[in-house]
Amino acid sequence: MTGIEKIGSALRYEIDTIRREVTATIFGLFKSVAIYREGLGCIVLHGDEGTRESLAASVGVMQQTAAPVLEEIAGPSVTEPADQRLRAALDRAFEETDQSPVRRTAVVVVVRNGRVLAERYAHGYRADTPHHGWSITKSVVNALIGILVRERRFSIESPAPVPRRRDPADPRHAITIDHLLRMTSGLDLEETNRDCDAVSRMSFIESDMAGFAEHAALKARPGTKWDYTSGNTMILSRIIRDAVGGHAGDVLAFARQELFEPLGMRNITLEFDAAGTPIPRDAFFASGLLGCWASVS
Repeated sequence: MTGIEKIGSALRYEIDTIRREVTATIFGLFKSVAIYREGLGCIVLHGDEGTRESLAASVGVMQQTAAPVLEEIAGPSVTEPADQRLRAALDRAFEETDQSPVRRTAVVVVVRNGRVLAERYAHGYRADTPHHGWSITKSVVNALIGILVRERRFSIESPAPVPRRRDPADPRHAITIDHLLRMTSGLDLEETNRDCDAVSRMSFIESDMAGFAEHAALKARPGTKWDYTSGNTMILSRIIRDAVGGHAGDVLAFARQELFEPLGMRNITLEFDAAGTPIPRDAFFASGLLGCWASVS
């Protein structure tokens, strides 16, 4: 991030493994604290110590499971390629040179006709090592929206069910779920990762990230301009949360029952903001086959 790299030498981190939290400061000032919550990943605190306990209770609802619709396609051990050409391709994928750009390949899993033909992991990685999914998580949000549409909870062509936009006189009332899915909402939610853009503020300063995104003004008529922003998907995340019960635990139960368990995806951590809304660029997937599925979905 352009701004952060200029003050990197002034950043200090204190890691407390017992309390499972990290405190960051700049020049010894401007303290920021992030905590880890079992089953819910990490969250930046915004002066609300209640977040530590209130969402932790949500983990208990994750016990329900659904029968997988797919067979197991890999065994407990790493599958070595039988074909020499495939082995050579894996060698090339992990080979580093002295020239830029570097590859830094972490995981390769090759699947054909529902079976793993080969897999390889870099040093320090295993099939169950969690990877930060970043915007791969948007695929999860989109899939959950699709499930709710299939259940006839709402239509993607109708105005998005955002309570503060029920007034037809509000030009943002015309934003549909389809607009949000296609990144054509027209909302002024710039995402440049330059630390002063709207999405950076949403991600690191706001406790209710979807609420912040919903307040954004229009900079283009809905449906007329494509503009990639996690703010759109954050609003979709709030729609999912409200549709399935209103709490982080409800989202976890719904996602596990309707998506993860049927696909055999057992090693996923969705992360939530302080309002209990899943963050559409913060999820961790197992680095092996499950991470492979997530990256192509």
